[in-house]
Amino acid sequence: MKKPVSGRTRAFAAAAALAPLLVVFAIPSALPAAQAASWSGIEPLKSRRADVERVLGKPVEDRPGQAGTLKFKVAGGTVTVAFIDARFVAAHKLSPSLEGTVRQIALQHESSSETPETMRLVNNSSFERESRGEVTVFRNPREGLAYTFVGGRLRTTHYTAAAAQLARSQTK
Repeated sequence: MKKPVSGRTRAFAAAAALAPLLVVFAIPSALPAAQAASWSGIEPLKSRRADVERVLGKPVEDRPGQAGTLKFKVAGGTVTVAFIDARFVAAHKLSPSLEGTVRQIALQHESSSETPETMRLVNNSSFERESRGEVTVFRNPREGLAYTFVGGRLRTTHYTAAAAQLARSQTK
């Protein structure tokens, strides 16, 4: 006569059977991806104006000229989103399909208390450091991130395409 299997035993067996699948799906996400740094679901080279307005609402300023920028008021500061135009596509030899996508997201912090130390940037080898007087910039081109500090306090965060992603987007 077979011994009845408890619910706990079935659950353990199911988890053991699924464990190899979890490992297979977790490995690709652990590998470094050449993807643009995104902010609030807005991603350079992918998001378009409609996506930006869906996330941030109506802009407080719309400059459709050559740069094509939108400015939004957000908690803690302002966000300026710049879009890729035909001139940028030609200058960087990008695929024409990228015209109209987000080129850069610049977040101006009004009164951030963050410092390079609190953000652990000082000893982070992923970031290049450039200082001029009171202004220090930490850049990570691989991830498309740049932080500007004035007087030791965070003032601006820039989100752009990762260097590898931009290179892949170029036409030959």
